[in-house]
Amino acid sequence: MSQQPDLVISNATVVNSDGRRAAHIVVRDGLVTDLADAAGPAPAALRTIDAAGRLVIPGGVDGHCHVAQVTGRFRTLDDYRTTSTAALWGGTTTIIDFGIPRDAQETPLAAVLHKKELAAESRCDVALHGAVISWDETVPWQLEQLAAEGVRSVKMYTTNRGTTMADGDTILKVMREMVRLDGLTYIHAEHDPIIADCTEQHAQDGRIGIGHLHRTRPELAEETSVKETLAMAEYTGAPVYFVHQSTPGAVDLVSDARSRGLEAFSETCPHYVTLDDSVYGSAFPEWFACCPPMRSARTVAALRERLATGAIHTMSSDHSCYDLSQKRERTDDVRAMPHGLPGVETRMPVTFTAMTGAGASVEDFVEAFSAGPARINAVPGKGRIAEGFDADLVIFDPAEERTVDGANLHMGTDFSPFHGDVLAGWPAVVVSRGRVVLDGQGFHDPGAAGRFLARNGFRQHQSATTAGVAHAAAF
Repeated sequence: MSQQPDLVISNATVVNSDGRRAAHIVVRDGLVTDLADAAGPAPAALRTIDAAGRLVIPGGVDGHCHVAQVTGRFRTLDDYRTTSTAALWGGTTTIIDFGIPRDAQETPLAAVLHKKELAAESRCDVALHGAVISWDETVPWQLEQLAAEGVRSVKMYTTNRGTTMADGDTILKVMREMVRLDGLTYIHAEHDPIIADCTEQHAQDGRIGIGHLHRTRPELAEETSVKETLAMAEYTGAPVYFVHQSTPGAVDLVSDARSRGLEAFSETCPHYVTLDDSVYGSAFPEWFACCPPMRSARTVAALRERLATGAIHTMSSDHSCYDLSQKRERTDDVRAMPHGLPGVETRMPVTFTAMTGAGASVEDFVEAFSAGPARINAVPGKGRIAEGFDADLVIFDPAEERTVDGANLHMGTDFSPFHGDVLAGWPAVVVSRGRVVLDGQGFHDPGAAGRFLARNGFRQHQSATTAGVAHAAAF
């Protein structure tokens, strides 16, 4: 075996969520083995990339992706090869997908095992969330099997009756099981009776097309559901994670719960802190069909402020890869449209531009983009540039700007909701477990090199991470 490291990133400004330093990053066998003092010469290596003082951050962890997702009669157009390739193009080196039962016949365990099989072709590392729609006597055993597979979180929807919605009894019982199994409960929080009634009222009035989407799913529905779910989490003692929060009120409810000692977390998505509901009056409103919908400009500004100040813990893409032909089949009726946006590739520049524009530091960005998702989701070896961590590294120049061209992205669809936007924070070099997959020469397909990541127990991981940070700070 060669005595030289496989790779050295020299003259780097290494930025973690808790600070930065100048260093030469030394990589061997897919791991960071040293951060050598940049005041000295860079160690010799089989390959050296000179960062020339540019920022180097840990590879992104996208905790909320939907790959090859079947919902009703629609299926997203991607597969793991496509989505993982797009993720790497966008500086994300780990994605977490969902095993959601396709219908009443598929069990939660079967849905996850199916996704795990598909993930074998992934170019980046993959973890999975489970999902429960309805409770029966087999669910506790299935959740035990998922935990044994390293799937330590379960998603439930409080809306979408007749398809993915879980009722209150199911949510509470699953929360109890997740406490027993040291897991994390994921919640899509929108109050279904409010949404169902509001949507029906709009349909009766003939205002049910895509131009009215934002009016059919009011902010009150989201905040009411968050409040109810937090009460169940407090009652059961379950850690709870709210996906794609779109209102400052929802985030504040989580912050208040945390002040009382609850283990509760807020996630948002790039579109909710950059796009407002005026998009539904644009020439292409179908580009923005997602649930929750975009909110008012005032709400967006307030949500962005909470992201910049750390009240929101993670930024995920909620990547769902439909194309415009699917979106345009039923623009006349939002109940029949596929909802979800492609975003795994643009998560880094949209988040960086939004956060730093609102006054956040690069360290704050790293927390939302990488460190927070890795820690909260108990993904070992991710989210930090440090000795013993996976060599997932992104080099970029924060001053470089590019214009989004939806046709030239790599997500397997024909549009981007951010088309035409000028953004900073694009990756120049991406290293995935020690492999250089993107540089000035373009993309270098690593093949099906992605691993399935078994995750730790939630509280076990939080305790170990806290102890590790304290130990590092002592030296």
